[in-house]
Amino acid sequence: MTFSVIIPARYASSRLPGKPLLDLAGKSMVQRVYEQAQKSQANTVVVATDDSRIEMAVKAFGGEVVMTSPEHASGTDRLQEVVTKLGLGNEEIVVNVQGDEPLMPPELIDQVAVNLAQNARADISTLCELIESADQLFDPNAVKVAFDCDGMAMYFSRAPIPWNRDAFASGVDKVLAKDLTKNYHRHVGIYAYRVRFLHQFVEWDQAPIEILESLEQLRALHHGVGIHVELACTDSGSGVDTPEDLKRLRELLT
Repeated sequence: MTFSVIIPARYASSRLPGKPLLDLAGKSMVQRVYEQAQKSQANTVVVATDDSRIEMAVKAFGGEVVMTSPEHASGTDRLQEVVTKLGLGNEEIVVNVQGDEPLMPPELIDQVAVNLAQNARADISTLCELIESADQLFDPNAVKVAFDCDGMAMYFSRAPIPWNRDAFASGVDKVLAKDLTKNYHRHVGIYAYRVRFLHQFVEWDQAPIEILESLEQLRALHHGVGIHVELACTDSGSGVDTPEDLKRLRELLT
């Protein structure tokens, strides 16, 4: 099995402008993401960007970069442009590694690619972790996922799913004591796609549930696309979304 890694990297960010170029102990964030991806079994790693500053930074450390349109509504649209420019076939697998995940373990990149290759019913694969705190369970920024006995995703939500009717009615502490660590899963935002799906995705309008939850993967479920979910084989590390995340990561790296 062979696969490619694409790292979407945008300069614009409401909370951290220029995020891919922020310094992390002597290296830019996008360089650290790129180097983690290169440790995986991917045969190709490329950065996808619409900003010349990021393009120059990637070329400066010897990375491969593909320039894309600044008009894309989502990272998935950007991926589709890249696979078209690279001439990838419909059955090839690409892994989307977010440009703000400088600690992404290469083991997870390999895992999500292998997962998709082994599940013919799915055109997308992704990972999850057990939720072990009430704060995370009720945090809308921690996306929850529910899946069936074969690991096929049933729904993703910013709300706690499944909803424990009796326990939540009695208070959060009740569900923590009973079944929090076995029934609730946080979605880890790394995906593997079959290229044919990316070509379909860009033709679809946003789905109503996607707009409500602000979750792109719900567009795929809305159109009946299979998404396979597997427990991450190792801790996924932490992304950088806020100034607090940035400070914590800099302290860790130094």
